[in-house]
Amino acid sequence: MELRVIDKTDEELRIEVAGEDHTFMNVLKGALLETVGVEAATYDVNPEQSGGQTEPILSIKAEEGTDPLEALGTAANRVQELTDDFERAFQAAL
Repeated sequence: MELRVIDKTDEELRIEVAGEDHTFMNVLKGALLETVGVEAATYDVNPEQSGGQTEPILSIKAEEGTDPLEALGTAANRVQELTDDFERAFQAAL
């Protein structure tokens, strides 16, 4: 997975997440929307409306005083926790 920051301000972040699709992007977006300080999170993978872009572009809008890059890190950690919890539950069910 490759990440490329497209645009960053104090409260907004746009980042390209190369090599991912709706499956991962929906999980990450969901974790972001549950993160304290995040006002909005969305992604776009539609090349026709995005000038030919094919990799997902993640957009985050944070509340004043919340760094959107730190919020992304928090959400990524939450995704890892959920994955670990699922793996433990799956192993216990075997």
